[in-house]
Amino acid sequence: MSNEPTTSTALEQARRSFEAADSGDYDWMISFYGPDSIFDMEPWGLGTYEGLVAIKAFFKDWIGAFDEFEMKLEELADLGNGVVFGVARQYATSAGSNPLQLRHAAVSVWEGGVAVLVRNYPDIEEARVIAQALAASRG
Repeated sequence: MSNEPTTSTALEQARRSFEAADSGDYDWMISFYGPDSIFDMEPWGLGTYEGLVAIKAFFKDWIGAFDEFEMKLEELADLGNGVVFGVARQYATSAGSNPLQLRHAAVSVWEGGVAVLVRNYPDIEEARVIAQALAASRG
């Protein structure tokens, strides 16, 4: 399977972006973003990252902090108008520390085959409501 995104549906691109996050391949991970894309972790209190360099640096800092890291997709829905809602679990371990298990929701907006915005939420139902409203407002 190629690691390069192709122009496809927002749903398929979002699915592949979760696969990339699980792969450990940082170049593949950022291939789903454009130069002005935003990766927003502010709902977690972890900041907002704009552009490929900043997004890749966040991925390296987060994932690279662990000896082992997995991202497993639980749910993915195309809400229309380029908006995709996803739920995933992260599993991570580091030597000398307790394992991390984190369940989160991602709301993404896709335009021209890239994610122009990905916002991650700790509260899955809050994120679902926000994603539905965002899809409706873009229609």
